[in-house]
This record gives sequence, structure tokens and C-alpha cells, in this order.
Amino acid sequence: QVQLVESGGGLVQPGGSLRLSCAASTNRFNFYAMGWYRRAPGNQRELVATVTSSGTTNYADSVKGRFTISRDNAKKTVYLQMNSLKPEDTAVYYCNADGARWALGNYWGQGTQVTLSS
Repeated sequence: QVQLVESGGGLVQPGGSLRLSCAASTNRFNFYAMGWYRRAPGNQRELVATVTSSGTTNYADSVKGRFTISRDNAKKTVYLQMNSLKPEDTAVYYCNADGARWALGNYWGQGTQVTLSS
């Protein structure tokens, strides 16, 4: 079982920045593709960004050029740097660890709230 603990959410004004962190409990962190997803009120959970174990990244069109996902394998942590935040970025952000490539499990964090408000 892998535990994922997110942090860094909060209230921010449009145009501002936040950095989310997700710390994983597994010593096999290198084997997991890591991702950030979000769920806005009334919407389904959607992909924000992913990073493979080798560092390849993928972004939703809505966040390209504004968000950056990165990972620190030594710290077993994945980050989401969010810049130029918009009101539509308001959501609960979830960290995901996908170990399917190595027949490991798929795990979710508890979520962290990001709220845009002027």
C-alpha cells in the first residue's frame, strides 16, 4: 500500500502562483508514473499533468504553459508548480501514483483544495 500526502493548496488571487507537493511512502517511487488530477465543483475528475518515471511529462491543454510537473525521486515527491492561475483552476487537486507498467498498484492522495478568489 502506498500513501500519498498532498500539501500546498490554499486561497490565491487570479494571476498568482501555488506549488503543490505530494510525498509518497513507497521505496519504489521510481517505478511509478506520477500525476496530478483535479475535480472542480459539479465536474468529473480530470487529468492536469503526468510525469513518467523517466521524466516524460504530459499536460492538459488548459494548463500548458502555466503549470509544470516535476519529481524528485530522492525525496519521493512530485510537485505541481502552478502559475498565472485562473478562476477556472479552482478545484480539489489529487495526486496519483500509477504503477501499472511494473504490475504495481494505482493510488490516490486525499486531495488538496485550490481556490481562486479576488
